Amino acid sequence: MGLNRAGRIAAGVGAAGAAAVAWAAREVPVAFGGDPTSGSRGDRLKASPQYREGTFHNPPGPERTGDFSRPDSSSVARELLFGKQQRKPSRPIPLVRDIAQQASEDLAVTWFGHSSALVEIEGHRLLLDPVWSERCSPSQSVGPRRLHNPPVELERLPEIDAVLISHDHYDHLDMHTIRALARLQSMPFVVPLGVGAHLERWGVERSRVIELDWEETAEVGALRLVCTSAYHFSGRGFSNNGTLWSSWAILGSERRVFYSGDSGYFDGFRKTGEQFGQFDLTLVQIGAYSEHWPDIHMTPEEGLRTHLDVRGELLVPVHWCTFVLGLHDWSEPVERLCEAADAAGVTLAVPRPGERLEVTAPPKLDHWWRTVV
Repeated sequence: MGLNRAGRIAAGVGAAGAAAVAWAAREVPVAFGGDPTSGSRGDRLKASPQYREGTFHNPPGPERTGDFSRPDSSSVARELLFGKQQRKPSRPIPLVRDIAQQASEDLAVTWFGHSSALVEIEGHRLLLDPVWSERCSPSQSVGPRRLHNPPVELERLPEIDAVLISHDHYDHLDMHTIRALARLQSMPFVVPLGVGAHLERWGVERSRVIELDWEETAEVGALRLVCTSAYHFSGRGFSNNGTLWSSWAILGSERRVFYSGDSGYFDGFRKTGEQFGQFDLTLVQIGAYSEHWPDIHMTPEEGLRTHLDVRGELLVPVHWCTFVLGLHDWSEPVERLCEAADAAGVTLAVPRPGERLEVTAPPKLDHWWRTVV
């Protein structure tokens, strides 16, 4: 092959690669979301007790100051590159691909992986933090990639009464999933303050978005959905804390569910338990913790403590298994939780992704994750 022809081929390949990168990059500014400070939404933000000097803030308390400790980036980089942890399973993660078409008149939950779950409560269905994309990132070309497929396609989901979002990080709020759900179904989206700006940027009608501050309530059917406090942060672009983060209390006439969202452990969970407990089911974050960032994600033991603080009955752990977002072994969160729950006498259920549990009759713990480590 002549040098001129080789040069032309190389140039062509380079141009094609550059075009592919440019095409992939087109989604990034849109995925960043909208501006929550404009118009009447901005006025609501400024009126929030959690909002001052242009950002949302965590509450100070006995175990938290309200300010985050900053990790040593060089230490994190060294552990990321040279740490010996087994951060991925060595075999395929088992999935359950069935989906119930009839909502439970009592209480059931289907965990889809990470923090995405379908709660069936007294005939209603609520979808929590749905993320169906291949990557939790502003671009589907780079970023943390799924370790397993979504157990059920979005098109196969039964009718959803509401989607609940805990905060706007990419592993909890996914642009492609939100757009698909808005197209496929007519449910409202119930979100913390400011997050509605992202949904509107992605084409969701404002009339379908319910934004709440902490302690505010939305009614969906016969349910009360209470936006409860959490200790975390937010951000999708180049600035943080422009939108609020939350946990959620889901209150039926007889049954109650608590979802922690992402949070460091803090006194707010005890207050939520005093105000809204006892909860029949808790979905509590247990993964992606580190000594490098102790303020923003709970350890498994702190997750168990949260379950006890909110006066929970059955504990189902979330925020593990699907994406590598921490430095620990893949199965470490659930192993540590099992040990702590056993010592405390707490009833624990660890479903496979896609597995549906009847909360009043949870299956015996079978440690399925040990077969793939």
